[in-house]
Amino acid sequence: MTYRTKDILRISYPILISLLMEQLIGLTDTAFLGRVGEVELGASAIASIFYTIFFMASFGFSIGTQILIARRNGEKQYKEIGMLFYQGLYFQLALAVFILLLSYFISPLILKQILSSEAIYNSSIIYLQWRVLGGLFAFCTTIFRAYFVGTTQTKTLTLNSVVMVLSNVVFNYILIFGKFGCPALGIAGAAIGSSLAELVSLLFFIIYTRSHIDLEKYALNRIPRLRPDVLKRMFNVSIWTMIQNIISFSTWFLFFLYIEHLGERALAVTNLVRAVSGILFMMMTAFASTCGSLVSNLIGAGRPDEVQPTILRHLRIGYLFVLPIALLFSLFPQLTLSVYTDMPELITASVPSLWVMCFSFLFQVPGHVFFSSISGTGNTQKAFLLEMVALVFYVSYITYIILILRMDVAFCWTAEVVYASGIFILSYLYIRKGNWRKKRI
Repeated sequence: MTYRTKDILRISYPILISLLMEQLIGLTDTAFLGRVGEVELGASAIASIFYTIFFMASFGFSIGTQILIARRNGEKQYKEIGMLFYQGLYFQLALAVFILLLSYFISPLILKQILSSEAIYNSSIIYLQWRVLGGLFAFCTTIFRAYFVGTTQTKTLTLNSVVMVLSNVVFNYILIFGKFGCPALGIAGAAIGSSLAELVSLLFFIIYTRSHIDLEKYALNRIPRLRPDVLKRMFNVSIWTMIQNIISFSTWFLFFLYIEHLGERALAVTNLVRAVSGILFMMMTAFASTCGSLVSNLIGAGRPDEVQPTILRHLRIGYLFVLPIALLFSLFPQLTLSVYTDMPELITASVPSLWVMCFSFLFQVPGHVFFSSISGTGNTQKAFLLEMVALVFYVSYITYIILILRMDVAFCWTAEVVYASGIFILSYLYIRKGNWRKKRI
């Protein structure tokens, strides 16, 4: 089993397209709210990242599930995949309900203490009240994604993302601006539209799986009872990824929180640049995610010698896709930013930050590809520890340059270079050392 460049592209491109299409959800929210006002634009950034911290617990568990499914797929133990799939669904549904209730009680208390702008606080709470409802659907959707990526049936993700994005555009347009007889809900409409789009995505996965997948082959035709022993095994792989994702996005939230203290304009600029960076980030993530899954498949098939060459192929392909787009954004910054807002002063203020962000992907691509490969080896605890080291430097850096030095918002984006350099160096040394060859999951 050797994964050549064309094999990687065959598996990766549906993931790439699906992630880019899903990124259009954030683009839609930003583009629409960028025409409502700077407060709404800034508040949506704070609220969406705050919601993402909760979502990352779910996503972390799905990554662990994906690793196990990929390993069983590489070992050709297909019947065990169904058990992993359903136990994952049980857990995600319970987690969604718990986080929904938790968010309603603690979100106002936390945001009241950490936000300096009353206007941004009020808009953020309105957004969150509706956005967390989507977690009931999005959390379950992650298990379907884990199954399709783990078994390398990634074309399905493209179809799903197209349906999801189109739904989101329609819902947001109607609900934000009050079309077709509906009231203009503004930022609340953006949250409701995104949640409804996630419901449509889940329904699509259910219908597609029942009609196009060999349910008997993967034991998906039998719904098992709750198996604590299987869940425990899944937790042993997933728990570190869950904690890692929560802490990682909490530091990303901390970055936006620090920026908010620089003013509403600085926060609006950061949200615009975040929206643009999301396109590059999702392109990079597609190859990083594929790399982790293929590494797990290779180890399961008894081909550890193919791991490092496969990682390097993913790195080359990642650069080939990401850097030209980053260069295009850098050469035409005004045009790029005008997609998200029609405020000339805001666009002009955002250009330097855009340039720094695009430059950071020279470091982000190798950092994320190598880091994803660590999770693919099954050593999620080591991945957690390595990222914690990188995040210590990241948090120290942003605290110093933003809160103490109060640097220009463009310079603040150099924090992405600091973080990416850290995880690349640490991940590269781990893979090169080779202790992962003996790891069993």
